[in-house]
Amino acid sequence: MVLAGTEITAMIGAYLWPLFRIGAMFMVVPIIGSNSVPTRIRMMMTLAVTSIVVPVLPHTTAIDPFSLASLFIIFQQVIIGVAMGFTLVLAFNALVTGGQVIAMQMGLGFASMVDPQNGTQVPVLSQFYLLMATLLFLAFDGHLVMIELLVDSFTVLPIAPDGITRNGFWAIASWGTQLFAGAVWLAIPAVAALLVVNIAFGVMARAAPQLNIFAIGFPVSMMMGYIVILFVLPAMVPQFTQLVESVFELVTRVLTGGA
Repeated sequence: MVLAGTEITAMIGAYLWPLFRIGAMFMVVPIIGSNSVPTRIRMMMTLAVTSIVVPVLPHTTAIDPFSLASLFIIFQQVIIGVAMGFTLVLAFNALVTGGQVIAMQMGLGFASMVDPQNGTQVPVLSQFYLLMATLLFLAFDGHLVMIELLVDSFTVLPIAPDGITRNGFWAIASWGTQLFAGAVWLAIPAVAALLVVNIAFGVMARAAPQLNIFAIGFPVSMMMGYIVILFVLPAMVPQFTQLVESVFELVTRVLTGGA
């Protein structure tokens, strides 16, 4: 069996270009791209997914991997993969932000721990919401939809020196408002309930100045926060589902030029 140089180049390119896009997404996307997941595991998953999806991908033009054009292609594939993974990170960070707001209102802002996803200090309540979001994402087969979008991206946005347009990047930046909107929708029941509690303590402090409001208010606010979280936790499921669906729609818009 004799292979010409062009055939070898086409075989290398058929696996090399998708490898960069898939690997870039897996390095950023939630759960898989977490700092708690070893880099070796992510590389193994990247190689496994690449070897599975390459046979079903559309044919690409043979380009010399050692040419200057290949550098532009690699750069574009990395940008596309990072952009797709970053949009999913926004959905999870909305819950983290909402948990931070609730924790500050409850008085749990001092109870922080390292977030394995981002490697930063966040309140324990944010970690709880992040864990719930991870379980919901896996239960709804979000990881499978994510891989399906990744495979479809090679059809919508084929491998070429050009990639995401300016409108696509603007769509990602504009969707940042949804991050704060999702955090507010998550935190507003607890914030409103704790605001009523604080107003009640303010009235008590005026009516009975000798009462130690700081000694009583802290445990009552914390207990009230837990009660509100207990009642509003079932509503987190449809909110997070809607948030993830909007993120998947955003990925489609970014790949199609932000239209």
